[in-house]
Amino acid sequence: MAQLRLDYQRFIERNTKIVAIGPEDAKSFADWWHDNKMPFIGIADPEHIVADKYGQQVKLLKFGRMPAQFVVDKQGRIRYRHYGESMSDISSNEDILRLLDELNKE
Repeated sequence: MAQLRLDYQRFIERNTKIVAIGPEDAKSFADWWHDNKMPFIGIADPEHIVADKYGQQVKLLKFGRMPAQFVVDKQGRIRYRHYGESMSDISSNEDILRLLDELNKE
């Protein structure tokens, strides 16, 4: 999530809202969110309701939920999805920003 914070303004310039979902309880998540000065929306999902709806995987041998990234357009259609195989397996901001530029041309 820290990488998203670094390029937050670039996402805003593309009329994009970032929503991050975390597995912690509401208080732990809010404390972490505040301590790390996250500028976008964060939602605690301790019961994995959102994660399950989007098919986010849990791998106990890798210590929990694997990263999942989605781009959802204004009509609610998923235009991009990436399911990480490890905690470091995430799409780069540059890749997502390029995709947003393409979608904004449509």
